Amino acid sequence: MPDVTKTAPEAAAEEAAVAAAGGPLPDAKPEKARSLWGDAWQDLRRSWIFLVSAVLIVILLLITFFPGWFAGADPNKGDLAKHFLQHPKLGNLFSADWLGYDQQGRSVYTRVIYGTRASVAVGFGTTVAVTVVGGLVGMIAGYFGGIVDSVLSRLTDVFFGIPFLLGTMVVLNSFQDRTTWVVIGALSFFGWTQIARVMRGAVITTKQSDYVHAAQALGASTPRIMFRHILPNTLAPVIVVATISLGIYISAEATLSYLGLGLNGVSWGNDISDGGAQIRVAQWIMLYPSIMLVITVLAFIMLGEAVRNALDPKMR
Repeated sequence: MPDVTKTAPEAAAEEAAVAAAGGPLPDAKPEKARSLWGDAWQDLRRSWIFLVSAVLIVILLLITFFPGWFAGADPNKGDLAKHFLQHPKLGNLFSADWLGYDQQGRSVYTRVIYGTRASVAVGFGTTVAVTVVGGLVGMIAGYFGGIVDSVLSRLTDVFFGIPFLLGTMVVLNSFQDRTTWVVIGALSFFGWTQIARVMRGAVITTKQSDYVHAAQALGASTPRIMFRHILPNTLAPVIVVATISLGIYISAEATLSYLGLGLNGVSWGNDISDGGAQIRVAQWIMLYPSIMLVITVLAFIMLGEAVRNALDPKMR
């Protein structure tokens, strides 16, 4: 109990002395403990890798959803009077002739802008699909174990043994109209195995925790335990793998388009393939889509690396 015989100046002087000595004030409130995600966000805010990649991704998303803000021309409209032998006019920033024209008289800059939509849509769509499918397969296998785990693990090994690009090429070769959804489906069909393995290992570790045993003892249903108690505590490694894989899927789509098995519309891979025939006289046809592809893939890989460093306690 406080000494009521002390005068106000004496009490104030005593509090100041305690504070100067490093001791806590009587009414000081303890700092609220942060969660794993709170600590990760604090680390990400101080990471230059995360800040640079986040700025690049925001710009790419703006280009994806609002390409008309950045290029006013039609990416499929060609004018043979504007032949590719006309060199780019680098002084005309953001105009149709800024990066020159291709062999069909189409604006290279406009096609680079509109090609962002196709590549980013395929990347995000495939990442969402493989995360949902692989996450469910890995969660079911890791939680139930036994014969369920054996069957799903062997199924995962079968798909994991098929070369990713080769299997996707075989599937896409059977389609004449290769739309965005077709490419997403083909990439997802062979791409879910890594997420499934990561989720399975995380679930096996998490289900041994005391709070899971407590929920089971209280009679919680299996879906509630899986999605309320296990899933939130196994998302960290899955998010890291999914973020890094997004850039890989964008690169895979460009590779398939370059080989003639990707999207039928505007795509960086198609433009790189078309520019290869004119590389001796018009290098810009292939150069600028390639640069945009490298920047996009690098941005997502950098983001995944920053998230991994923030969520992994060993990296602190």
